[in-house]
Amino acid sequence: MFKVLLLNDDYTPMDFVVSVLQKFFSLSREKATQIMLKVHREGIGVCGVYPRDVAATKVEQVRSYAKQHQHPLQCVMEEN
Repeated sequence: MFKVLLLNDDYTPMDFVVSVLQKFFSLSREKATQIMLKVHREGIGVCGVYPRDVAATKVEQVRSYAKQHQHPLQCVMEEN
């Protein structure tokens, strides 16, 4: 299993991060806001834990979506 992580940056708007968490990880607005604040305060936050192929797909979806919207949001995965 692999953790999908979001990394903090000084440019991506908080609302965009919340919308990414809702869109790609099916989180409620409240849970997405909690994770966004963790990323903001601690520099990193866990979006979810998935099998390798699902995690890799989610990482690519988030990266692509952020790039389309011209945000530098980084999403990575690491073994759990």
